[in-house]
Amino acid sequence: MKINQIEIYPSPIKLKEPFIISLGSHEYAENIIVVIKTDNGLSGYGECCPFKTINGESMESGCVVGKYLAQNLLGKNPLDIAECSSVMDATIYGNSSIKSAFDIALYDIAAQNAQLPLYAFLKGNKNKTILTDYTISIDSADKMAADAKKIIANGFQFIKVKLGGSKEQDVERIKKIREAVGVTIPLRIDANQGWKAEEALDILTALAPYKIQHCEEPIPRWDFMHLPKIKKASPISIMADESCCDHHDAKRLIDLSACDQINVKLGKASGIFKSLKIIQLAEAANMKMQIGGFLESRLAFTASAHLALSSANVVHIDFDSPLMLKEDHVIGGISYGPNGEITVPEQIGLGASVDENYLNTLQKTVIK
Repeated sequence: MKINQIEIYPSPIKLKEPFIISLGSHEYAENIIVVIKTDNGLSGYGECCPFKTINGESMESGCVVGKYLAQNLLGKNPLDIAECSSVMDATIYGNSSIKSAFDIALYDIAAQNAQLPLYAFLKGNKNKTILTDYTISIDSADKMAADAKKIIANGFQFIKVKLGGSKEQDVERIKKIREAVGVTIPLRIDANQGWKAEEALDILTALAPYKIQHCEEPIPRWDFMHLPKIKKASPISIMADESCCDHHDAKRLIDLSACDQINVKLGKASGIFKSLKIIQLAEAANMKMQIGGFLESRLAFTASAHLALSSANVVHIDFDSPLMLKEDHVIGGISYGPNGEITVPEQIGLGASVDENYLNTLQKTVIK
């Protein structure tokens, strides 16, 4: 089997309301869809959401780099994912987001060829319930508390709160949210690198009385050498996110005892192939994980859901982004039920594709 055509589509989708984190505000999910076709008639679908402030990519740059990747993947065997991953890395350094879209499409083809749903192809099984949290953007304490009440009213069982301001601001935000929703609903916080190393422990200690499940990336990613002492003294579990992109990062953080948990994202790790390497390292260290994402649609999050079923150590799920989009052009894929429960498709392969009518409205680059 050989790759004989690759299609690349920029796919910007308006958000229902701005998504605000410590790294900036977003009004659109600036996604890219990749379709890989083979000489025996199989087609694989992939998607990414380049994030300028996290992986240094944009929708525009991803489409340009996607052409380089596509040109070098033509004629390759899509079932040899290790080789295809090496080809992409040899083509250009970094660019993990656009590489993840190609990687997802390759795994879609490989699982179809094996006549298995992707989770089964990854040697996973449906032995656990997948419940996503729902995220509150940074805003005033009162607005965030009101948003928390809406999330509870919609049945979600976990709330993720974006922080990264001053100690006074962030404590007030969590205090107001706790007053709004009570003490039983689990709260997870994400500073997105927003605190300085010298102030992080003080803020974490001040937030501890509010029963926080874990804190994602409290300090700047480049300052990871301070994470071990923060993790050791913190009353709140520390989860690495931006400081852990691929398996090399994961090994370094585990060796340093720099975090309690890891947030695995396909767009950081260049896709499933390297995400599995992170999972193997975390399992060996008896470390729990979260599977998350950026602002992708249900297409990429379907791949993430299949991955989540591949390890018992994946215990946290952050799949709310597709619910924030104004439009949904995905055929098949994961579905959302009561309480934020995710159902993973049983069709062979990824079990998700994109409406051709929608693709026909987008700019299209074809490499063949």
